[in-house]
Amino acid sequence: MALVAPYVIYAAEDAPSTPHDYASWVNPFIGTANYGTTNPGAVLPHGMMSVVPFNVTGSDENRYDKDRTWWSTPYDIRNSYMVGFAHGSLSGVGCPELGGIITMATTGEVQPDKCDHGSAYEAEVAEAGYYATTYTRYGIRAEATATTRAAIERYTFEQGGEANILVDMGTALSNESGAMLRRVSDSEVEGMRLMGTFCYTSQAVFPVYFVARISTPAKSTGYWKLQPEMTGIEAQWAGDSGEYKLYERYSREIMGDDIGFYFSLGEVEAGTEVELRIGISYISIENARRNLDAEIGSTPFDDVRQAARNAWNEKLGRIRVEGGTDEERTIFYTALYHALLHPNLLSDVNGEYPSMECGERLLAMDYDRYTVFSLWDTYRNVHQLLTLSYPEQQRDMLRSMVAMSKEWGWLPRWELYGRETYTMEGDPAIAVIVDSYLKGLRDFDVDAAYEAMKRSATTEGKNNPIRRDIDPYIERGYIPVGWFAADMSGDNSVSHALEYCVADHALARLARERGDIAFAEQMERRAASWRNYFSKADGTMRPIALDGKFIEPFDPAAGANFTNAVGFHEGSAWNYTFFVPHDIEGLIKIMGGEKRFIASLKRVFDEGYYDPTNEPDIAYPYLFSRVKGYEYLTQELVRNILDENYTTQADGLPGNDDTGTMSAWAVFSMMGIYPDCPGEPYYTITTPRFKRVEMDTAHGTITITTEGEGNYIKRDGVELGGRRINRFRISHDELIKAKELNLKLY
Repeated sequence: MALVAPYVIYAAEDAPSTPHDYASWVNPFIGTANYGTTNPGAVLPHGMMSVVPFNVTGSDENRYDKDRTWWSTPYDIRNSYMVGFAHGSLSGVGCPELGGIITMATTGEVQPDKCDHGSAYEAEVAEAGYYATTYTRYGIRAEATATTRAAIERYTFEQGGEANILVDMGTALSNESGAMLRRVSDSEVEGMRLMGTFCYTSQAVFPVYFVARISTPAKSTGYWKLQPEMTGIEAQWAGDSGEYKLYERYSREIMGDDIGFYFSLGEVEAGTEVELRIGISYISIENARRNLDAEIGSTPFDDVRQAARNAWNEKLGRIRVEGGTDEERTIFYTALYHALLHPNLLSDVNGEYPSMECGERLLAMDYDRYTVFSLWDTYRNVHQLLTLSYPEQQRDMLRSMVAMSKEWGWLPRWELYGRETYTMEGDPAIAVIVDSYLKGLRDFDVDAAYEAMKRSATTEGKNNPIRRDIDPYIERGYIPVGWFAADMSGDNSVSHALEYCVADHALARLARERGDIAFAEQMERRAASWRNYFSKADGTMRPIALDGKFIEPFDPAAGANFTNAVGFHEGSAWNYTFFVPHDIEGLIKIMGGEKRFIASLKRVFDEGYYDPTNEPDIAYPYLFSRVKGYEYLTQELVRNILDENYTTQADGLPGNDDTGTMSAWAVFSMMGIYPDCPGEPYYTITTPRFKRVEMDTAHGTITITTEGEGNYIKRDGVELGGRRINRFRISHDELIKAKELNLKLY
């Protein structure tokens, strides 16, 4: 259950309330507490660039500091000290990364140390594509808006004074270090920062390049660098040992781990406005400049801001809702906003992008290249949402994943800017691709995709970076505890195997579609191997030892609240027992029939085992609808979960948004349909939160309407295309052909 947030959320200033201004319902502050790891920065749908206030370092007054605890977001609404704007931050991730190239406006003497040049702030405003605040220490109004690959910031020096614009390359969320800066002119600087090591993947590093220019030429420019701490004789020669050194008369490039650049504008009058324009690239400085010139150039700030809002209105307007409360509309459109942030663009305006794993400069000829494929999360619902109403983006994401397999041999699991981080488990790209394929989205290299899927499903573990423990999974039908993880507390064998089962089921579906029957049957047998883990004595999945017997001792509840439990990743046996979405009928049978299945599933909720903050059990509420007569429990539980965990407050997400996955759950659930099995083209029906929902699709507009009052759907109250159906689960084809889903409530 979400905490009650005592934090003030500032509405967007000048927020129009016209029917078509869907962005006015977006509150970017939602998810900025309770470890939601979202941020209120300026960003476009799937944008490479984001401009995010960085307030998690520099002051003991902050409640949360990136260096004092596990922290993965540049912003928390409960903090009070900011060190500037970070560029290119991630939203809804569980590991620290990116959030670097920090710009800050100050007055007075140049202070290199973030502890000295940061400021308290007030009067925050956040809306889709725009952010603003006032640095109270300096009396500076700081605003930011963005294009896809660039940003523009406007600083109003309300009190005047000696004005400075700082570029800090030493502060970031990343565990990686190292940067370069080069002065181009008295109004432009360029450089690079090394990022990476996401979730302890030490070799998954990559550079981000930038070009920044100010609207008013500086009176003077310079660098700073933190000097190494010296001892002994060396210290006698180094007067700035362990301190920041200013380079005031040096104008060539500079490199180091903690470096920065400043533009000093001299004395400015009160009310002076200075703009900073910045472009980024993951290819080169020259491409960062191209991105900046092509997308912003000399365009005025307010025009860029309006264009950003227009872009969000176009994307948010693909799904239109009527009815519901103001709070429900805010929750819905903010969730949709969060679901449209990642994956994001990687290719530059000229189509160039860094190839997977080797960083070679390649050209995307007929598609946009995407990155940040947090697939263990997003394969459950985000890509289904994109396939439904944003097929052009999903098509290019499919093309991106297939291109990755051509470049380094494998489909991604958790890819980040051209590097595989191997975070989490499974083979989720298979289900994403098959799901889209079965829904008719086939404008990509299906042959290459199929070969890549077969490769990961058949290659032995020593040569298989995606399925390292595939050998016992194939040979035994299970992965024994300790086979891959010597540390028992970190063994995730059951989680791995169940994820492989879902992937292999999806692969079997595609194999049958292609007429590869023998291979399809092989995958179907594998997909059924989850049965080996089911312990009738416990009524749950149970890890298996090397000798083929269930482990002893065993506590099915162990693993709650992200604690370690042998066999399971980020969950307990209860969070994984029903994670066989492709074979619920088989699970019902092995549990002893429908009544026992329902009783066991109800126990998950009644005894508090259900975890709305994490993925393994995310679809559990929808499983009640697989047994006739219990559909009301799906409708009741979905409503309760929404009410208890999704609000308009800063803690209005149940936890880490997981690159939009928690938000996509809310979007589908509030519309009244949910994709209940990755790789299967089906939706389970629940009670919508709105009287009318319109979804634009590649096949026309789909409308979901309700009749009557109440929270439950009548048993005979489902009409599809004007025809009554006696079930609460429909196929994708049925939905898009009928185009109308009407639900009668009581």
